[in-house]
Amino acid sequence: MARDTGVRDVAIAGIGATPYYKRGETADKSITHLAGEAILAACADAGVSVTDVDGLAFYSLARAGYGEQMEAGELVETLGIRELKFSAALTGGGGGSAGAIGLARAAIVAGDASVVVTVMALQQRTRLGTVVATKAVTPVSSFVQPSGLAGPGHLMSLLTRRHMYQYGTTRDAFAEIAISTRQNALSRPKARYREPLTREQYFAARMIADPLCLYDFCLESEGAVAIVTTSIERARDLRQPPVPVVAAAHGGTREWGRAFSWFGMPDDETFASSGNKPIADRLYARAGITAQDIDVALIYDHFSPMVLMQLEDYGFCKKGEGGPFVLSGAIRYTPERKPGGIPVNTHGGQLSEAYVIGATHILEGVEQLRGTAVNQVAGAELALVTGGPSAIPNSGLILGRDR
Repeated sequence: MARDTGVRDVAIAGIGATPYYKRGETADKSITHLAGEAILAACADAGVSVTDVDGLAFYSLARAGYGEQMEAGELVETLGIRELKFSAALTGGGGGSAGAIGLARAAIVAGDASVVVTVMALQQRTRLGTVVATKAVTPVSSFVQPSGLAGPGHLMSLLTRRHMYQYGTTRDAFAEIAISTRQNALSRPKARYREPLTREQYFAARMIADPLCLYDFCLESEGAVAIVTTSIERARDLRQPPVPVVAAAHGGTREWGRAFSWFGMPDDETFASSGNKPIADRLYARAGITAQDIDVALIYDHFSPMVLMQLEDYGFCKKGEGGPFVLSGAIRYTPERKPGGIPVNTHGGQLSEAYVIGATHILEGVEQLRGTAVNQVAGAELALVTGGPSAIPNSGLILGRDR
């Protein structure tokens, strides 16, 4: 293993989540209700009182389901938090999920807060699949909407087609991602889908945005997830083994910009990619490691081809070789990490467990490093969690086992 030079000055001390629901099943609850449930569960897991919380680190501008909004004031009043000393949110969408833990770290290291909660709650009251078509026409969207690109899936299909054209990637690779992810969900009690997915089922599924079929899309689920972050010293005195933050990074280059919402990327490595390579480079440099040192990867999987492109951007295989890498079985879960492979989305990810805009991946990273994961990678010491691909900021997070 490379020399781990991560700072490890803060740690995740508690995690909590509501059950994961089918779209529409939480209509009798508010966003604040769902978020509050998750926050209370995370505080109980850590062994702290919710009144100890003095910071909130959001992402996606605290939007929930891209239609609702989580308000810091409502959460503080509802939960009885004495005083909020820090509240901030990363811009963009799910690309900031991993980076929100870096935002929490910044508050703690700066002395602005001591116990920071990151929370995402999701209710799908609006149809996310057509969110592009329902927006007001702008000079930018006028180049997108008339082309029939109504939602994220249509937009992702173009990036996918480019990768297929440029590198010879086939749908077999996307099928392997969907099938292996589903396999990981079978043993997860809370997973939304716990029936095996076969290759025959995958290729027989209806096409939604060619070449993306039903099983290439993440779930439309509801629920909430919360994470408690505090100083490493305090975390060591709490209920659970601390999971140190080794490194965190967020941002992105101008070339990626608004990503699949505008297609202004130049026709080079940036276009047929996930836009995460600059994040990966900074993340590994801060941690003092390489991709080969990662034991388990929790890759943001709103669409299966973007898992493949992130595997390339994060250095698990070379650019353009994601298809053969995946088809070799390299991302399949085994208790012992295979040489040259990397277990991916051991919890079932957003394709099969639940879609809560990236937050479930952080929970799985914590459980892997506590040694309590359902699909535990033996001796896991470093976990990668990614956010995005979406409009910048994209983000990445490396979690470690306490020394």
